[in-house]
Amino acid sequence: MKVMVLVKASKDSEAGVMPSQQLLTEMGKFNQELVKAGVMLAADGLHPSSKGVRVRFSGKNRTVIDGPFAETKELVAGYWIWQVKSMEEAIAWLKRCPNPMNEESDVEIRRIFSPEDFGPALTPELLDQSQNQQAEMDNYKLDSPRFENRKEMVIAGVSVTYTFEMRKNIPGQWEKFAPRVGKVPGQIGKDSYGVCWNYKPGVGFDYLSGVEVSGTAGLPADCSNVRIPASRYAVFTHRQHVSALPNTLEAIWKKWLPKSGYESTGAPGFERYTDEFDPRTGMGGTEVWIPIKQ
Repeated sequence: MKVMVLVKASKDSEAGVMPSQQLLTEMGKFNQELVKAGVMLAADGLHPSSKGVRVRFSGKNRTVIDGPFAETKELVAGYWIWQVKSMEEAIAWLKRCPNPMNEESDVEIRRIFSPEDFGPALTPELLDQSQNQQAEMDNYKLDSPRFENRKEMVIAGVSVTYTFEMRKNIPGQWEKFAPRVGKVPGQIGKDSYGVCWNYKPGVGFDYLSGVEVSGTAGLPADCSNVRIPASRYAVFTHRQHVSALPNTLEAIWKKWLPKSGYESTGAPGFERYTDEFDPRTGMGGTEVWIPIKQ
């Protein structure tokens, strides 16, 4: 069963008082336990109601009411969505949670409806629609990233310029480059890299299929190279078929990064294909590395 865990607002949260470093640390550890246990599906804190609005529905009329709203104890300051076996399990987890406020606080657990709760009103057509929508959202789910520092690299290989409409041709580029893996002068290691560079919003980008090399001396004339500066990276594991990689990239740039509090350095990001990647099945050993500011 899924539950929503609602952190009720307090005078401090409504006043915009931010949590202390100690509370953020304790809450981070608790959230990590939830993630490792496969319990946490989502979580967010909310700005005070002074930065929100309400829309009142009355027949066909819609009235917008600006915050703040007076009834503090009825407001929500944050939430989790958990997947648990029972309400008892949810309660057990919540008892382990640090107090989210610097005063007495209330946290409420509410069960989320599942399709069977709606009975015959949820027709097969409506159920199909709901499942299709869920499948589309699942395409954009991400594992939590790990964070790594990486030294400067030089990637050498074949580079092609694409419009966004033509990026579907990238697999063909890899088919042409694959026989050269292991034969590029100065190659370091066995991993392959897909580097997106010269990005032009609304126009296109250059994409390089390559390997890490020790330097550019001795490279064939048809080999391009990109120097990637030392950086700290958020590293995402892509677990689906390689053809679904655009979904992962879109989820990172449109969902994860804006919500994460991090910023991209603007340097090239890249895909890394380890020796666990199987080109016959298009599965395994695929990571996306996004350079982030320290």
